[in-house]
Amino acid sequence: MKYRLFGNSGLRVSPLCLGTMTFGENWGWGASAETSRVIYDLYLESGGNFIDTANVYTEGSSEKILADLIKPERDYIVLATKYTLSNTTHNPNKSGNHRKNLVQSVEASLKRLKTGYIDLLWLHAWDFTTLVEEVMRSLDDLVRAGKVLYIGVSDTPAWIISRANTMAELRGWTSFIGNQLEYNLTERTPERDLLPMSEALNIGVVAWSPLGAGILTGKYLNKGNQGSDGDRMDGSTSYRFNERNHQIAKAVVEEAAKMKVSPAQLSLAWILQQGVIPIVGARKIEQIKDNLKSIEVDIPGEVLQRLDEVSAIELGFPHDFVLRSGAQKMIYGDMVHQIEGIGNPNLKS
Repeated sequence: MKYRLFGNSGLRVSPLCLGTMTFGENWGWGASAETSRVIYDLYLESGGNFIDTANVYTEGSSEKILADLIKPERDYIVLATKYTLSNTTHNPNKSGNHRKNLVQSVEASLKRLKTGYIDLLWLHAWDFTTLVEEVMRSLDDLVRAGKVLYIGVSDTPAWIISRANTMAELRGWTSFIGNQLEYNLTERTPERDLLPMSEALNIGVVAWSPLGAGILTGKYLNKGNQGSDGDRMDGSTSYRFNERNHQIAKAVVEEAAKMKVSPAQLSLAWILQQGVIPIVGARKIEQIKDNLKSIEVDIPGEVLQRLDEVSAIELGFPHDFVLRSGAQKMIYGDMVHQIEGIGNPNLKS
């Protein structure tokens, strides 16, 4: 693997991130500690160094399993975990983005991981109750204390991330270097604001659910097979099963067969081609072996075009509006075709 700088930092990470939400069997599905070790070893042997977990994954078992796995290579591993989410029903302060939950979550993660520091701490999701000032100052305090080296943000609107990083820059606090979001051929809406914002602010992007919860592997093309609890494809994710996603998966399977690669490899390679780091997770050894080969896939132009067309989205207002030829002429006048970067011949009429 060729390592890349992560966001506006000097941190070097591999182009594939190993997701460990599957490490542990506490949720009734997932990999045993023994299988997790094999998956981890295969990832490291391929050159991977970027590990993603969270305080709530498999009720803390993911972090506990990782503690033993990373011990021999702790300096090599870029270890990322998260805070925000709750796994309790009786403590109102054991969830959210506020300082109390942050400090308690980090201290508990450090104990489970048996390490003195976290390389990258993700805010797991925006809670819409804690002030941006409290979040950024609290995170900065942990960085200054040496318990966290870098911070990232997940599942948060672009305008909040922009405001947070601007505030941090002006006040001399630590800013987010990473943005974790759902991104795949069935979920391209981050292209509206989150991805352009990340590029403009030089924030590294990591994609969760890069295979669309398994849809892009083609295993659900038989509409009678809509997964099981073990696949996490129950009612909570039933919204994914629609005709649009069916057509996308069909196109992926057909093009992958022509290229003699697996649908998963093609789907992951598409994300890599967008400059985004996919999180590859696995419950089975053959799954991680297959996913790791995605870095070897070179997608031909005609395949990229078909995948782009079948999965295209509307950018919505104001994006689509200002790109229409009429709006462009109003903005730039008669110079619309004489200024570099505008006057796109593919503009909507």
